[in-house]
Amino acid sequence: MYMGYVEVDAKKLRILRRRRVLTLRELGEKAGVSKDTISRIEREGTAYPATIRKLAKALDIDASELVPEEE
Repeated sequence: MYMGYVEVDAKKLRILRRRRVLTLRELGEKAGVSKDTISRIEREGTAYPATIRKLAKALDIDASELVPEEE
């Protein structure tokens, strides 16, 4: 089953990364994704669910914290 991009709270991702004093490259290395991917997520606000899980694990948070709440 193909899972497409889902919305990401890009601003929150950037804030969490900066609070941990991580560059795009450092977070990418911790999460196993490229710095370009993280940069694109922070700009566009979309990512694959698997990428969101990897970033959340690297930031030591629950993946749901990176997904905007539905109103």
